[in-house]
Formats: sequence, C-alpha cells, structure tokens
Amino acid sequence: MTPSSTLSVRIREATAIEHRAAETRGFITRLMDGEFDLPTYTTYLIQYAHVYRALEARPAQPGDPALINDARLDRFPSIASDLAHLGAEDWESEQPIDAAVAYATHLQTLPVDDVPRYLAHHYTRYLGDLSGGQAIGALMARHYGATPEQLSFYRFEQIAAAPRFKNEYRAALDALEFTPAQEQAFVDESLVAFRLNGAIFDQLGDAVPSPA
Repeated sequence: MTPSSTLSVRIREATAIEHRAAETRGFITRLMDGEFDLPTYTTYLIQYAHVYRALEARPAQPGDPALINDARLDRFPSIASDLAHLGAEDWESEQPIDAAVAYATHLQTLPVDDVPRYLAHHYTRYLGDLSGGQAIGALMARHYGATPEQLSFYRFEQIAAAPRFKNEYRAALDALEFTPAQEQAFVDESLVAFRLNGAIFDQLGDAVPSPA
C-alpha cells in the first residue's frame, strides 16, 4: 500500500491474499465445479441466511455514510425466498454450523457506531456478491438445475448495472474521511471477514464427503 493510493485500492491490496485464500477453499471450488448437488447448495445457503440476517439487522445510525444503508443491497429477504423455493421453508429449525454461528455472533457484537468495522463486512460481502457471486449463481443453475426462483440471492434487481454500481461504491469508499486508526480498523476487520467466510467453507467441506 502507498499513502498516495485511494482507500479502495489500499483495501484491495491489503486483503488480496486472504481474499484469494477464501475463494479457493476446497468446498467452494468443488461446489462451483459441480461435484455436489442441490441439497448441498441449500445447506450452504442456510449458513449465509444466518450471516446476512445478522449483517442487515444493524440499525442505521446518525452520520452513517450513505453506502452502508443502501437497501438495494439487502440479501436476506432474497435468501429466505430462495430457501423456500428450495424446499427449506423451515431452515430456521436447522442448527447452523459452528462457523456460521461464529460469523453471525461476531456481526451481532460489533458496536453499532463502529462504522469502519461494520463497513468491512459490508464491503467484503456485497462487493463479492456483485462480482464472484454472479458466477456462483450461474454455475448453480448449470450444474444443479437451480431455477431462477431459487437463485434470487444473486439478482440485484434494483441495481441497473453492477459494474457501474461497484465503481460508485469504490468512489464512495474513497470519499470517506477515515482517520489512520479508522482505516486500519477497516483493513483489519476486512481480513477477519475473509477468515470467517473461509471458516464456513472449511467446515462445510469437512462435512461433505469427497466423491467416490
């Protein structure tokens, strides 16, 4: 990182290794390669229902930057709808894996006025959904026959153009007037976010047997 670079560039550089480590975990690569089935994808999605419910439960605070209260990004209602169409209407009765509980609990314990740390999870989840998440949705349809009604998680119907939105999001990041301490908290928590996601993938991978 260089002091003259923008915040969006600095955060991308600072998290590149953890980002790559999370997205290349065995479970997620096997899921995207078509090695599993639709029930396994459903189990995966149930874990993230708990994560997104916790992420989106934070009430808006005075002085919040506009980008963290953009309702167009909310995913929990779409996830709940997808699970219903996947035959998992009673998903809340199913105990989530420990790694998903840990992630949701971590989000719930963030102070509501800690914008840098909350933004770290907002950034890693939603920009990921608008990027690699689109590939996951397409592959779930191709490999497992998931229907459009089962994949609304990946459709941001109120966002006309994802590339433009992501550019606007990064510009909004760059406009934030974080102190050095706040920026460091944002970077450190972004690394935590990738590790928490990686832990979900690891535990799911351990629970799903390798193909014969």
